[in-house]
Amino acid sequence: MSDFQRACALAEVTEASPVPVVLDGVPVAIVRSGDQLHAIYDVCSHEEVALSEGEVEDGEIECWLHGSRFDLATGQPTGLPATEPVPVYPVKVEGDDVYVDVHHPLNNIERPA
Repeated sequence: MSDFQRACALAEVTEASPVPVVLDGVPVAIVRSGDQLHAIYDVCSHEEVALSEGEVEDGEIECWLHGSRFDLATGQPTGLPATEPVPVYPVKVEGDDVYVDVHHPLNNIERPA
């Protein structure tokens, strides 16, 4: 059984604007960086704010509040003040839609309780 769920239309995801979605109660930001699509937990590990409101550049997303940066592929923090990684999730495109599996993080990091 597949745990992929439709997150959004592919056309909604631009480099300039991450798309926030909630899948099975999990807040996720769908992000385009170059030709790649990423799904990352949409809460900064430093402060509980939406990463989807931040800026995307060079494979990273920056939290708008304090400037923490996270690698979109690994969820690892690449800029302080965040020191804890966030989950990243598998993404696939079928037709014109983006699908995400929030039940199997790629980096084996579970979302905070």
